Amino acid sequence: MLSKLKLSIGRNPAAHLAAALLATSAAFAGTPVSAEPWPSRVDATYRIEFNGFDVGKFDLQANVNGSSYTVTGEARISALLGAFKWQGSTRSSGALAGLSPKPAGYTFDFNGIGKQGAIKLGFKQGSITSISNLPQSPPKPDAVPVGPQHLKDVLDPLSAILALSRTSEANPCTKKLSVFDGAQRFDLALSFVRQQAVSETRPSGQPGVAFVCRVRYVPVAGHRMTSETRHMASSDGIEVWLRPVPSAALYVPHQISIPTAAGTAALIVERVNIVTQNEQIALTN
Repeated sequence: MLSKLKLSIGRNPAAHLAAALLATSAAFAGTPVSAEPWPSRVDATYRIEFNGFDVGKFDLQANVNGSSYTVTGEARISALLGAFKWQGSTRSSGALAGLSPKPAGYTFDFNGIGKQGAIKLGFKQGSITSISNLPQSPPKPDAVPVGPQHLKDVLDPLSAILALSRTSEANPCTKKLSVFDGAQRFDLALSFVRQQAVSETRPSGQPGVAFVCRVRYVPVAGHRMTSETRHMASSDGIEVWLRPVPSAALYVPHQISIPTAAGTAALIVERVNIVTQNEQIALTN
């Protein structure tokens, strides 16, 4: 199990996709009413599983103040009675303009598996203006080069989740997101699969059904065309469940699953607390 965890969390396509969907997803995810105000705060806790084993937690906090947003996340993974540990923290901030977030800055710090590092991105008008990647390492000779054209009209992983929140469609599974995480430029293309009943331990008064979206990972630049990349790009098993919360005019990610060559990683909601202008809403699984 340890070697599979290392393979899944190391610098490979599964880890980059997990950064976008696991380590950074949970704030707002879709509302068909774009004129509704954003919730002022969302706090969420998710259980992280790998091949069915409980290996960690992911805590997220999202705050909206007027037209500005800040989203922070903390992921902690531990296995083999603590012999294997990994921790990552991420933060994104920017402005909310109409249907889309406009990121200003993004950071991702990680420590574990004998490695530590940090990524920092700066944005201006939807394009990346600065990249800091520590520790520095030369690009692999077989990696697809990242050019200036790949850094325009992109989102960081956290802002990509926010981009799902404001849509004119009642079905949230209609987005295609262009993402750069500091190393890879890739697209996430969503499509509708089905609706799925969800359960909760305490009645919240919100619909007990989620939209299940298939997520297609499309590598664009910065990646190596390894067997793992090909596996991820051809996979039709990556899914995100988006649960509608009409009282807050949004959808909340209920479950995310990513099958990789090493095994299946999953993020499963445990609790979500939402603060709107009029009420507080608690979702518990």
